[in-house]
Amino acid sequence: MSRSASTLAEPRIASLLDSLFTQSEASSPVSAIGDLSADERTRLMGSRTGYRDFYSRLKDMPLAVSRETGRLLYMLARTRRARTIVEFGTSFGLSTLHLAAALRDNGGGRLITCEFEPSKVVRARANLMEAGLADLVEFREGDALQTLGLDLPDSVDLLLLDGAKGLYPEVLSLVESRLGPGALVVADNADHSPDYLARVRAPSRGYLSVPFAEDVELSMRLG
Repeated sequence: MSRSASTLAEPRIASLLDSLFTQSEASSPVSAIGDLSADERTRLMGSRTGYRDFYSRLKDMPLAVSRETGRLLYMLARTRRARTIVEFGTSFGLSTLHLAAALRDNGGGRLITCEFEPSKVVRARANLMEAGLADLVEFREGDALQTLGLDLPDSVDLLLLDGAKGLYPEVLSLVESRLGPGALVVADNADHSPDYLARVRAPSRGYLSVPFAEDVELSMRLG
């Protein structure tokens, strides 16, 4: 691969990503949550207690980032020259693939990703193996409030929040002490976590934060 190329452009990875995105775009969670009202969906998505019931209904759904957000994650990790990344919410591993590709192109590193649905961990691990990027990824299965409570790197360059929205503030609290100046926090669909948005947007909390694209909150640690 030439210096100007990205790991994302490798044929087997590009083909895998396209296949996974196509599957994701063709899937619809309506059949799984169609009996819930719009208000109930919003409440459960942002709940700190009811999220398990909501997401268990979607255990066979990809719940992937968009193609654009995937590229954004890769670009941010490359620009930050990230070596240590934490991801909350693996699903089938689409965002994980982009972040691991960035680590590969940065010269290596460690990506810790967590997912409480066992079947999704199996699928994500298979996708990372197929891409040849599994050696960069540590999968932690179970409740993120427990799995991310131990053995984190001393310094985390990038944190991706893309799991249960109601847990965004608590997951941030687990990782926050490892975020040095310039570290990035990317929160997908953060509009479903108003407490999280209030926290990272408050001038006194040590972040510079801005909505990015249609569904991402991008924050930088100031100190």
